Amino acid sequence: MRVLLQRVTTARVAVASETVGRIDAGMLVLVGVGRDDDETTARRLAERVAGYRMFGDADGKMNLDVRDAGGAALVVSQFTLAADTGKGRRPSFSGAAEPALGRHLYERFVAELAAQGVPVATGRFGADMQVHLVNDGPVSFVIDL
Repeated sequence: MRVLLQRVTTARVAVASETVGRIDAGMLVLVGVGRDDDETTARRLAERVAGYRMFGDADGKMNLDVRDAGGAALVVSQFTLAADTGKGRRPSFSGAAEPALGRHLYERFVAELAAQGVPVATGRFGADMQVHLVNDGPVSFVIDL
């Protein structure tokens, strides 16, 4: 699994012009699932994301995780994060999970993140979504497991 974390002051995701998920300050979490991923991977990644220190403390240093900062997570599935971009000019998606596995592990990741005490909003798995965000910093990180 791979996630792209973006620290945001606000973020929302829409499907067919309808907002399906929205947060104020926190993190936008784009999630890609690979075909070799499993529930253990989803749990471990959720634990890592929940504890990732990407928010400023009183001195402006990135010492706070999303819970410490009083933020939330907007979690959006993005299978293109599982792309192999190492050759040519067209990505290969042969390493991406099949839709049923991708949905299961995405939902498991969301549940595990919520179990870590992070307020979670989501997009809609498999939908054509429009993601709107204000990246704070900008601060973005890629985390692979």
